[in-house]
Amino acid sequence: MKKSLSHSIKKIYRKEPISAFIIIFGFVDSILGGFEERWTLLSLGLLIAATGLFMRWLQTTKPQKVTTVARTRRYLPPSRNNLTPLPPLKRKRDYRF
Repeated sequence: MKKSLSHSIKKIYRKEPISAFIIIFGFVDSILGGFEERWTLLSLGLLIAATGLFMRWLQTTKPQKVTTVARTRRYLPPSRNNLTPLPPLKRKRDYRF
C-alpha cells in the first residue's frame, strides 16, 4: 500500500509540479495553523490548497474544441493578357530632384 501511494504521489507531482507545490504549501500551512491554533494561518492554508486544487482541475479539463466555420474559397480572377506590366523600379541615385 505504501509503495503504490508514494508512487502515485510522485507521478502526480512530476506531471504538474506547480499546482502540486501550491497544494502541498497550502496543506502544510493549514496543518501548522491547526496545531498552533492560529485560525488565520489555517484558513489561509485551506484557501491556498483550494486554489491549487482549482488550478489542477482547470489543467485536467480538456478545452472545448473551437469549431471553424467553413468559408468559401475565393480565387484570383482570370489573368488579362492585355494589361501592361508594372514599370521597373529605379534606385535612389537614379532619381533627380
